[in-house]
Amino acid sequence: MQADHTPTKPSVRRAYVLKMYPRFSETFIVSEILAREAAGEELVIFSLRPTTDTRFHPELARVKAPVIHVERPSSARSYWQTWQDSLQDPKIASGLQAHLGDLAELGHDDAVQAVAVARLALEHEVTHLHAHFASVATTVARAASALTAIPYSFTTHAKDIFHESVELEDLSRKVAGADHVIAISDYNHSYLHRILGPELSERIVVVRNGLELERFPYRPTIAEQPSGAAQAIPSLLAVGRLVEKKGFGHLLTALARLRDRGLPCHLDLVGTGPLEDELRELIDTLHLTELVDMHGALTQSEVREIFVSHDLLVAPFVIGTDGNADGLPTVLLEGMATGIPCVAGNVTAVPEVIIDGETGWLVDDGSDPEQITTAIAEVVRRLREAPDSVREITDAARDLVCRLHDSAAQARELSGLVDQAGRALPNAGRAAPNADQAASNTDQAAPNADRELEYVS
Repeated sequence: MQADHTPTKPSVRRAYVLKMYPRFSETFIVSEILAREAAGEELVIFSLRPTTDTRFHPELARVKAPVIHVERPSSARSYWQTWQDSLQDPKIASGLQAHLGDLAELGHDDAVQAVAVARLALEHEVTHLHAHFASVATTVARAASALTAIPYSFTTHAKDIFHESVELEDLSRKVAGADHVIAISDYNHSYLHRILGPELSERIVVVRNGLELERFPYRPTIAEQPSGAAQAIPSLLAVGRLVEKKGFGHLLTALARLRDRGLPCHLDLVGTGPLEDELRELIDTLHLTELVDMHGALTQSEVREIFVSHDLLVAPFVIGTDGNADGLPTVLLEGMATGIPCVAGNVTAVPEVIIDGETGWLVDDGSDPEQITTAIAEVVRRLREAPDSVREITDAARDLVCRLHDSAAQARELSGLVDQAGRALPNAGRAAPNADQAASNTDQAAPNADRELEYVS
């Protein structure tokens, strides 16, 4: 039999550079990795910090990529030993000498981990580095790229671009050095375009976060309820970290108003965070102890199962006093996919999925308890009097998520961008061509400002 001389495709391995892996709150990263692996990509994960979580999502067991925890030197001696060993490594010594000045500008942990990631990337024959969040992980990925000439990219989300602590000059350098930059929404793309300018914005591409849709079957409980059979006490669900931008304090105030107006609702609040004690105190102050249960952290699969036992998901997002805001929380997409009616605050990219009256109910100001009260009362009324109209909205919500947030499509887009990453890598050590211009741009409005820019792609 004649031998097959068809050339085999060389192995291509991409690396994720993540601040911490696994992280309980970052289910979107796991979904992305799983989708890329399902599409045939070979991945490796570099984690810069050990996880501090005590619970994990079962989906983690399906990730095939090896996870390498990049250590930080625990003493001055081990720190200098890392540099000495690297200078003796011929694969990285020239890059290290050329960019020593750039590394010296980084924090000592970032600098030494960049060197370690560079060496690991070469050892594992990595052809592309990708980071999530334009903060520590991208700092390290950018420096490792400079040392090895391996292209890098990163995904921007929320706190890493909206928070008051974001340094525009640093963000500009990272964008300038990247092969491409992912914005998870049209809103984020427009926001970055506004603060960075058109030249840098050419590198930014919208790729929406995805869901494994088969894990979120459409099961609207509305279809199972005859007209007028809604629960005597409507059941509300709220899920997220207990932090200011989630707006849960305003939701509790709205819950008290609903009770006082003769429409008591029961709320299951899922999540943990720094505001837990404050929220518990507010529950006591508003005499809501019989109407609110706090559940702590639940896994993605556990939350998925309780969607179908509740009347609506309430997510009254707000912009924090520090400028921080949600990009597009995964739980909102999960709820829409599963079939629970959704009420959400009008911030950042939320209106791209919650189209008021079509795919959900939008609260213009999540910090206004009266608006939350009105929206919840309207959904409850329609559940009782016109459930078919609510079903039309949840049908449309499911359709939107399937069209725009399928993780399989997301994986194809991300892989295609990396496949095109053959163009010359800019000198990552230089400032962006218009970094000074961007740094002088004082038009850093709150993430919810200039909404006419939201849908510019």
